Amino acid sequence: MHKVEIPQWATELALARRGKLHVHQNLDPAKTALIVVDLQNAFMIEEVAVAYVPFAVEIVSNVNKLAAAVRHTGGKVFWIKQTVDDASCLAWSEWLNMMRPDVRDGVVRNLAPGSRGHAIFAELDVKPEDEIVEKRRFSAFVQGSCDLPHRLRAQGYDTVLITGTVTNVCCESSARDAMMLNFKTIMVSDANAARTDAEHNATLATFYAIFGDVMDTAFLIERLKANASAAVAAE
Repeated sequence: MHKVEIPQWATELALARRGKLHVHQNLDPAKTALIVVDLQNAFMIEEVAVAYVPFAVEIVSNVNKLAAAVRHTGGKVFWIKQTVDDASCLAWSEWLNMMRPDVRDGVVRNLAPGSRGHAIFAELDVKPEDEIVEKRRFSAFVQGSCDLPHRLRAQGYDTVLITGTVTNVCCESSARDAMMLNFKTIMVSDANAARTDAEHNATLATFYAIFGDVMDTAFLIERLKANASAAVAAE
């Protein structure tokens, strides 16, 4: 598991701007969606990896705990799958053009729909009521990637919990864009995975200081349960 260290400058800047450590701690569980980014074999099983992230396997337990808590308190889980097909190869050709031919071939092969690499990692607890969304850019919220923002708004979700891999690529891109599309956005410090602690913490620090909130799994689950109970008591 990553050693999470949010630097003092990030905490001080967040406090100066917001006046509190966690600006989204009063999230409404019924309007909260768990976004699980790219926890696919292509990032978690070395033999089919396009970018192997060993830390990603270590966050599976926390993602499953969060998924259960979100469902139990009235929210929904969305599993996001990085997808490379003929349409995305054409529409996002510059990404592929920057790669060596052998690397590009592996990306196209192992992120193709139906491939082993494209599949969600088997130890993740995907339920029938969850939704699976294929994205075709790093961000799940940018134009041209997928219809996730429309799905969320159509179902009344205004808060997103960002988990998955890679922290500083697809997770960060998705989290920043979600905030800029006016979603309350929380990155989960111990349910995101990068290749190094340095990369992981750099993303969390900047996101916390400027873009949104950062919480760990235990604190988020406590907030979901407490806020759900408070809502029931108020009825």
